[in-house]
Amino acid sequence: MSSGVTVAVVGAPDVAKELGKKGTSSDLTLFNVVHDDLAVTLVEPTQFPEKFSPLLVALGMADRCLLVIPELSRPVAETIATVDTTDVPTTIVLGPAVGDGEVAKVLKGSRLESAPRHALDLPKLRDLVESWKAPEVAGTPLVPIDHAFPVKGVGAVALGVVRRGTLKAHEKLRLYPTAKSVEVRSVQVHDIDRKEAGCGERVGVALKGAEADELERGQVLAPDGTLREGTALSGAFVKCRYYRGDAGPGAALHAVVGLQVVPAELDAWTPAEARFTTDRPVAYAPGDPAYLIDLSVPSGPRIVGRTTLGPGGGS
Repeated sequence: MSSGVTVAVVGAPDVAKELGKKGTSSDLTLFNVVHDDLAVTLVEPTQFPEKFSPLLVALGMADRCLLVIPELSRPVAETIATVDTTDVPTTIVLGPAVGDGEVAKVLKGSRLESAPRHALDLPKLRDLVESWKAPEVAGTPLVPIDHAFPVKGVGAVALGVVRRGTLKAHEKLRLYPTAKSVEVRSVQVHDIDRKEAGCGERVGVALKGAEADELERGQVLAPDGTLREGTALSGAFVKCRYYRGDAGPGAALHAVVGLQVVPAELDAWTPAEARFTTDRPVAYAPGDPAYLIDLSVPSGPRIVGRTTLGPGGGS
């Protein structure tokens, strides 16, 4: 079984393409490094900053983050604020136009203040990302879907990364947050047929029991009974210290839960807790992060803050 790792490359376009070979492309672009027993997937939020959600989705897919700072522009500032709100292990890459001192001032007081920093040296960055591995998470299999498409003679194929346990061909899973049961027809890891795939590996999963047009980003493949789903969500809340909007009860926001991006209404918000209602059910496990974003904010970052979901929730 090979080792795999997914790395979000954010802050500057065109860096990821220098580190890997281009693969799947949508609002995100994936680049791959595959050799020996190593597979690295680099995720670039291609449509950011025009669209905000690709940035959070890229970070949601990632085991590690390369935060590239080519200059201290407004999009870079929003990227920094967003990465700071997550807990993705982050390495900072400084372009030649910025100095370590000025970046240190920007990061002071954030979790990124102590993040390792490197110069933008492509050969050294290749060596660095190829030294990383995804964490091993034991338990039942869990695969968030990030892309899906039909294949003639095969049927529906979902793409994603095994985030927990081991995914095996022919096992039966649930397509969360729907009630649909599916069977894994086959598993591929970077176009190689496999009987199973381990934690951290990127897979293509042919599914029986679902059509391609029933699959969408954010759905999760997992055994029945291992996740919760609902629309009424709440949990401990930490506001983004850079958010300048005025969201309050009744505000129309969006919630990002895993790779699910859904409209949501803010029910209540205190310095310690947020409660919000999504317009359709989302799948989650207690302790998962959920991010609230404000796409109408006139200035400053669009991320409002982070909620750690509690055990409640329901339709």
